[in-house]
Amino acid sequence: MLRSLADRVALALLPAAVAAGFTACSGKTPGAAAGQDTARAGRPGAQGAAASGAPGGGRVRSITLSPSDVAKVSVQPIEEAIPVTGNLRAIESMEVRSQLEGDVTAVYAREGDHVRAGQVLVRFEPSQQQSDLQSAEADRASAQTDVSTAQWNYDQSKELFKAGAIAERDLKVAEQTVSSTKARLAAADARIHATGIAERYTRAVASADGTIDKRSVEPGEHLARNTLMFTIVRNQTMELAAQLPERRAAGIKVGQRVHFSTSLGQSMEGAVARISPTIDPATRTLTVYMQVPNPGGAIKSGSFASGRVVNRVVGGSLVIPIPALHYAADSSRFVYRIDGQTIASAPVDLGIVDDVNGIAQVTKGLNAGDQIIVGNVGTIGRGMQVEILGGDRGAGGGRRTKIPTGPGTAASPQPSASR
Repeated sequence: MLRSLADRVALALLPAAVAAGFTACSGKTPGAAAGQDTARAGRPGAQGAAASGAPGGGRVRSITLSPSDVAKVSVQPIEEAIPVTGNLRAIESMEVRSQLEGDVTAVYAREGDHVRAGQVLVRFEPSQQQSDLQSAEADRASAQTDVSTAQWNYDQSKELFKAGAIAERDLKVAEQTVSSTKARLAAADARIHATGIAERYTRAVASADGTIDKRSVEPGEHLARNTLMFTIVRNQTMELAAQLPERRAAGIKVGQRVHFSTSLGQSMEGAVARISPTIDPATRTLTVYMQVPNPGGAIKSGSFASGRVVNRVVGGSLVIPIPALHYAADSSRFVYRIDGQTIASAPVDLGIVDDVNGIAQVTKGLNAGDQIIVGNVGTIGRGMQVEILGGDRGAGGGRRTKIPTGPGTAASPQPSASR
């Protein structure tokens, strides 16, 4: 029993003894062997860091851009302007109304027709007016005869009075007869004038050159006096009434240039024509009227247009595309500049921002010719390596980024958001 227990203890201690003997024969301590194994295990990590070229075992991140992702800081003029929007209207709209009551016999124009001043648009039945005119002319002829007779009688009475053949009372009667007949002649002339106007009103004419916008009369209708028949617009010049905030009032002057573009893609140049003398107390806005030449009537009345009232033009400005701007956490603005083959963050100060043309003036932080990254091209940061594809590869508009990831990858601080 005791021998059996001793045999078991000896067998349990045999592996430790063998290991100690092996270590003694090799001349290495257990601690040195452990350190050697640790160093050997660390070699693959060191090789990875060397391959990537990053100290401390991290990989350098890189990005590949197409030519459309990169822009150069340019020198060019930039406009400081006030944006305006509204509907373009014809500068003048005229209504043609009936000037008498009567029956329409003919209509000579329709919507869209261009008419000239004095052109006949509508004819009324003229028989009544022509009859009145003939009657008035006959009355005038009669009154003219009476005037001639009364004048002859007066002349004769004057001679007889001088000769003492008649009393002074008879001379006065002859004189009064001349005055009354002349009054009747004047009344006949006035009636002819009135009936002549009424007769002319049987032909409704255009009061100015323009285009028929609306027609509301048909042949055979019986119209009352002052009934609307046509609306004529003069669209050789268009006008836009825009409401500007009160703070913009001091910067608006008559004659300032205005760039316009319509919803149909039409572009045109205009000018500030009139400015309201008061600010609306309810909306705190100022009404500004701008006119645009419209030769040939290419722009239609009622078209929606957006414009820019130019305050000043600054030449020789450093200009960048607005999509290149980014905002940091403290609301400061910066761009990603390409220095050689590395991305750097460049804080910038801005001057004029032209939202319509998508450009901004840089007053500090960049130089002419600097290359900057435009738009959202993926996750980027300072120190990243950048490669720009050739024009033939970038022409297709493709965009790809390659950002290696893995254990030990170094992360660059990122801005809060891109504009």
